[in-house]
Amino acid sequence: MALIECNFWSDTLGTHSTMLVIVPNRRYVRQPGQSGDSERTLPEGKLPTLYLLHGLGDDHTSWLRRTRVEEYANAVGVAVVMPNAGRSFYANMDRGHDYWTFVGRELPYVAQSLFPLSGRREDCFVAGNSMGGYGAFKLALAYPDRFAAAASLSGVLDIAYRADPQWREFVNIFGDLNALAGSPNDLLHLADRAAASGGPVPLLYQCCGTADFLYEHNERFAAHARRLGLPLAYDEEKESHNWAYWDRQIARVIDWLPIDSASTS
Repeated sequence: MALIECNFWSDTLGTHSTMLVIVPNRRYVRQPGQSGDSERTLPEGKLPTLYLLHGLGDDHTSWLRRTRVEEYANAVGVAVVMPNAGRSFYANMDRGHDYWTFVGRELPYVAQSLFPLSGRREDCFVAGNSMGGYGAFKLALAYPDRFAAAASLSGVLDIAYRADPQWREFVNIFGDLNALAGSPNDLLHLADRAAASGGPVPLLYQCCGTADFLYEHNERFAAHARRLGLPLAYDEEKESHNWAYWDRQIARVIDWLPIDSASTS
């Protein structure tokens, strides 16, 4: 595996930003009867990619520092892109930067232009924890034609239910909190829209600890997704909001991803 810290200019944010990228090494195969100088790389083509989003209070380094995601990604040959999105909730902030446009549009374009990453729907996945779980499901449900699968680990999945006007930061991010329900920032609304579209719907993986303060969020979203008939795999256990749990779960998520090693091109 190669681990690359990439600093780049973002036109959307109007500033430099950073992402960590895990890229599986190419295999080197020596041709019969030839010297080591004539080795070539295999496989050809571009890599399946997991966009891995961090939670509130974390940054692009958190998944690498707190889990063995590099080891898990290496086992299946998937690239991992970990962007920095601050405390934005992956939204075009009412008072702040356009992080939704950044992570949903600019980031994949930049990452695919710099690294051998596939842009095909069947090779693109997104996951995250807490705030990042919200962002992952938001991306997958808003752009079901671009992501084959998405995973939320202890995500903030019912944002309208969570919103508290006393939390000034939420107002700075979303503006009028009374308008959240039914808006493009509402995952329940996005789930309704994806289910009714008649188009492709990404596979969803959702997990949460029963002792997590976001457990009720997860129950509410899971029940809603089941009513809609969305392809949801759900897992819960006696856990809280912690990295040991997310380390175990991201291993499960990467193993669950519908990666076809023969399909990269």
